[in-house]
Amino acid sequence: MTKIMESGMKAIFFISFVMAFYCMLPTGFAQSQDTTLYRIETRDGNEFIGRIVQQDQTTIRLQTEKLGEITIQKADIKSMVAVQRKQAKDGRYWFDNPQATRYFWQPNGYGLKKGEAYYQNVWIFFNQASVGVTDYFSIGAGIMPLFLFAGAPSPAWVTPKFSIPIAKDKFNLGAGALMGTVLGEPNTSFGIAYGVATVGSRDKNLSFGIGYGYAGDDWAQTPTITLSAMIRTGERGYLVTENYFIGSSDASLMLFSVGGRRIVKRVGIDFALVIPSETDGELFAFPILGLTVPFGNVHGNVIK
Repeated sequence: MTKIMESGMKAIFFISFVMAFYCMLPTGFAQSQDTTLYRIETRDGNEFIGRIVQQDQTTIRLQTEKLGEITIQKADIKSMVAVQRKQAKDGRYWFDNPQATRYFWQPNGYGLKKGEAYYQNVWIFFNQASVGVTDYFSIGAGIMPLFLFAGAPSPAWVTPKFSIPIAKDKFNLGAGALMGTVLGEPNTSFGIAYGVATVGSRDKNLSFGIGYGYAGDDWAQTPTITLSAMIRTGERGYLVTENYFIGSSDASLMLFSVGGRRIVKRVGIDFALVIPSETDGELFAFPILGLTVPFGNVHGNVIK
């Protein structure tokens, strides 16, 4: 089993190194200054992205990459949204990552913008909502509603977080905490205070974090270290790995995970396998399945 875990650690570090190198690559040559593109969805379910050439009271002439110039009746338009040029690739709209500030659970150095918000659910029981108070500060609250089962004690928590951009879309720092308690049980406070550094953009990045956990008045003597990465693989997909190194005076535990995120419209669906280092000599992995639903302000302005 030790050899298996050593091989797993080497694989994780190799993947992280490759991701870090990829995250530092330039994203391409500068685009034209004309970034006024529109994503038009028609009532029959079609989608077009392009630059408006001309419009009148009844029609819009749109210059698209794949179809050339087309004419759309305004009466047939369900929605028209201004988008950034980087979101339009090969004539298709690349939806924003609905949870760009986190991997599966671990936060990265990026933060929610003012007014942005999301709801996250994992395996039904884990529930959390977060909102950007400013462009540099966000806060979330979560609960595992075990009280639904014969009034069982239920963990609840809040998650304040500061985000500091050092180099735009290249290097961000974050600091925050998870502060919780178990509802229905006295003296059950718990949590962790952490700092994290993220290299790369919101679509491809590598994060190194360090934190100290506590339970009641007792703080951990050794830190928890995290190493996580995310790379966009296409129009709707991400490859994600999130890894923890949890030390203690008695023993240490390592959690390795690899999986992905799939964007369906603006909803993100997360899936992964988590492999703990302590499995009593047997290879064991447990699955993660969750979703993230953005609300509040969203990227792009709907044109009426």
